[in-house]
Order: sequence, then structure tokens, then C-alpha cells
Amino acid sequence: MPNSLTESISLILSLDKDLIDITLLTLRITLSSLTLSIIIGLPIGTLLGLSRHIPARGFIMAFLYTGMGLPPVVVGLVVFILLSRSGPMGHLEWLFSPNAMILAQTIIALPIIVGLTMASTGSTHPSLPQQVTSLGATKLQTAITILSESKYGLLAAIAATYGRIVAEVGAVLLVGGNIETKTRVLTTAIVLETRKGAFGFALGLGLILLTITFVANIILLRFGNWNNDQR
Repeated sequence: MPNSLTESISLILSLDKDLIDITLLTLRITLSSLTLSIIIGLPIGTLLGLSRHIPARGFIMAFLYTGMGLPPVVVGLVVFILLSRSGPMGHLEWLFSPNAMILAQTIIALPIIVGLTMASTGSTHPSLPQQVTSLGATKLQTAITILSESKYGLLAAIAATYGRIVAEVGAVLLVGGNIETKTRVLTTAIVLETRKGAFGFALGLGLILLTITFVANIILLRFGNWNNDQR
């Protein structure tokens, strides 16, 4: 174990090309998935959090909570079927490509960010929307105000979502295929290198994965504190 740790640190400090390539691809795929899930999920979560009289709201919430615990490998299987040659999206030829991995991770991320956004915006003071509206704010301005008041909950939602997708293995392995230089990301590379007995390389990948998650959370916390300072 000490030898593996020494080897992993040496690989990181020497900026090993394979480590760098895998890390950059991981960032590209996970940040793309996170961006898509934020663009789609934040408005939906905000709408659900602020609207108490949406038809079938209880069913939608139950569906969301189920999705938050959905096994990623099931998502991977569904995406694999959709993108296979005989599937309805086979013409896109995305299978075993970064696009397939982004799609799978976005599907995994959406219930999480929608559910946590809904909980965050829904926990604001009930009278806040009426107060803002009474001051002449439009619906969009009201929503922005509530999002601002819920920013810490929203940052936590984003952090939890990113933590889920950056650590994902099953779905991306199914739809990506773990192809070297093309779809091999940190998590799938760790599995492969561990099976090969290359524990130093696998540990190096693991340290990078932990560092990325830690840095992402620090950035989100700093962003939240910066917003506070601006006030």
C-alpha cells in the first residue's frame, strides 16, 4: 500500500499524460451533464416548489423521489437500448461516445436537482411571494427573488448533483464502453486499473477524483459567501 501511494503521488506530480487525459474527459462529461441538469432542472424544481396547486403534484413528487434513488445501472440500460442500432435514437450513433455518457448522467442528475430545488424553494416563507408581488414584481422577478433567498439550498442541490454524477460508474460504463482516449473516465478507469492490479495508477485516479469533488464544493461555498459579501 505505501508503494502504491508513493507511485500515485509520483504520477500526479509528473503530470502523467494518461491521468491528465482521463481527468479532462471526466470534467468535460460531468460539467456538461451538470450544466444541462441545471438548465432543465432548476426551473422545474422552482415551479414545483412555488406552485401548490399543480395537478397530480403528489404523483410528480413521488416520481421525483423514486428517481432520486434510481439505480444508475438501470438508467444506463435504458439509454443503451434507446441508442442501440435498433433503438428509437439509434440514428444519432451516440452509443459508446461521450454524448451517450452525458445523456445518461443528465437523466441521473435531473431528479436530484429538481427534487432538492423544489424542497429549497418550497421552504421559503409562505408570505414572500405575495410580498414581492405586492411591490409590483413580475412572476419572473418573483421567482428570481425566491431563488436568491434559497441560494444555499440551491448550492447544496448543485453540489449533491455533481457529487452523484462524478462518482457514477455503472451507467457510464454501459453506454460509454470504457474506451481508451475516447470514453474512459476516472471512475471506469479506476475499476479497470484495479482489476489489472495497477493499484498505484488506480489510487492516483482516486485521489484526483476526490480532489475534483473537494474543489467543486469549495467553489460553491465561496460563491455563496461572495454573494453574501455583496449584500
